Amino acid sequence: MIGHKACRACCVALLLLPVAALAQAGSREGLGDVASGEIRAAKPGQILRIWPQDGGTSGSGKAYRMLYRSTGLKGQPIAVSGTVFLPDAPAPEGGRAIVAWAHPTTGVVEKCAPTLLPDLSGTIPGLEDMLARGWVVAATDYPGLGTPGMHPYLIGESEGRSVLDSVRAVRQLPDAAAGDRFAVWGHSQGGHAALFTGQLAAKYAPELKLVGVAAAAPATYLAELFDADIDTNAGRTLTAMALLSWSKVFDTPLGGILSVPARSSFERVAHDCIESIAEMLKIEQDTEGLQTRFLTANPTRLEPWKSILARNSPGRDPAGAPVFIAQGTADEIVRPRVTKRFADHLCRNGTRVELVALEGASHTNAGMDSARAAVAWMADRFAGKRAPGDCRQ
Repeated sequence: MIGHKACRACCVALLLLPVAALAQAGSREGLGDVASGEIRAAKPGQILRIWPQDGGTSGSGKAYRMLYRSTGLKGQPIAVSGTVFLPDAPAPEGGRAIVAWAHPTTGVVEKCAPTLLPDLSGTIPGLEDMLARGWVVAATDYPGLGTPGMHPYLIGESEGRSVLDSVRAVRQLPDAAAGDRFAVWGHSQGGHAALFTGQLAAKYAPELKLVGVAAAAPATYLAELFDADIDTNAGRTLTAMALLSWSKVFDTPLGGILSVPARSSFERVAHDCIESIAEMLKIEQDTEGLQTRFLTANPTRLEPWKSILARNSPGRDPAGAPVFIAQGTADEIVRPRVTKRFADHLCRNGTRVELVALEGASHTNAGMDSARAAVAWMADRFAGKRAPGDCRQ
């Protein structure tokens, strides 16, 4: 542990050093050396630790894993991990544009953080294209992934704050030379996070300028998606993860909704990660124990789950910026009809929306299949071009 006064001195010194020197200050052993007093003393987005990222960029540029301060659901200071990718190209006048990447579901426990992957760069759709354009890319893990505690899965306020604070964090790095303009780009759970980032940006981080929100197969109307997916293996897996997360985050017992015989299978599935082929095979095996109806009630009709689903469905507040949505027509997890209905809702509320149908694309492939179009759309927003709108269609 570093003493409280020494920690504050460290944080000041961090802002005065180039990234190469900052990397030496980071712990390669893990995140446990950050004292709670240091987190409390930091401002939202302040970098606490930084060190080289394993599985960084495959081409040009540099990547660093970082630990930064964000805000928990009860307003408390928390530490969140993430990665910053820096391009090699010289920074333009006014600073580099920033893209905040919001990742799809990887799990709900600490070990499932994307930044722990050996090939992180390969999981971010369009990364090399974004770096080639000279953009800085911030990629949060979200709270509880890579840091102690349960991940607040599909909890919009938690996701949005961690994304916005990742943008604040990269702006502190001298080597980033980042400006104040940013876009957010996410897939699946990350699309959900991107939409909530847009809703929260003006209030939570008013010093930042959001130019656009891009989402591939975003989770939107959670209750409707739950009902559509519960009888599928993927639906059971995501439901188990969500219920475990919400039971811990909101201190709500599962006894009124989870059948006793399914408890052990539920625990195994909910603690699994889904980032590699080996993990996917394991979770498929674990999910076999949930083949029968493992819930004793429908959470879309039972409190407090019903209210959690409603509160964390995006669209209740203004979108905050133009929105790009890509949706695979063969998606059996995020149903195309649900995404279309959400896009219509945004249109009715005055948001400029571009909805792109990915013919034959599955849920898993939606991010990669739409990356080229999403990056081009974000480039136009950074260039100040008027966003297209499909609302008349």
